[in-house]
Amino acid sequence: MAKYKSGNKLLLVCPCDSGLDFLVCCSPFLSGLAPAPDARALMRSRYTAYTRDDQAYIQASWHPDTRPAIVSEQEPCQWLGLRVISHQQDGATATVEFIARYKVGGRAGRMHELSRFVCEDGHWYYVDGTFPD
Repeated sequence: MAKYKSGNKLLLVCPCDSGLDFLVCCSPFLSGLAPAPDARALMRSRYTAYTRDDQAYIQASWHPDTRPAIVSEQEPCQWLGLRVISHQQDGATATVEFIARYKVGGRAGRMHELSRFVCEDGHWYYVDGTFPD
């Protein structure tokens, strides 16, 4: 995570590219202190979890009906950045379109996904995604 100074404090920029300090951005969701308020925040926190290899959060934020038994990457992946293109919510369902940049084995790539989310009992969950490219 990138570091910056604010007064006498050393702060960490959240990996989700919000520009906010990690402690006020995705950290409350990853630590379980608060649920993500919407699908966009959940998607950003899931990206951050991938950058931190936080398998427990990735699993917990995936809807039980579509959650794989194990989430793992084929090769070590370095996540380089996130750009949210759109977020649309209709009641307890939502979609988030994003592009995530990464590097695997020295080769840069990008993942363009249109993700579906559902809110149950006040918690948003990732359901699945399609790849528009």
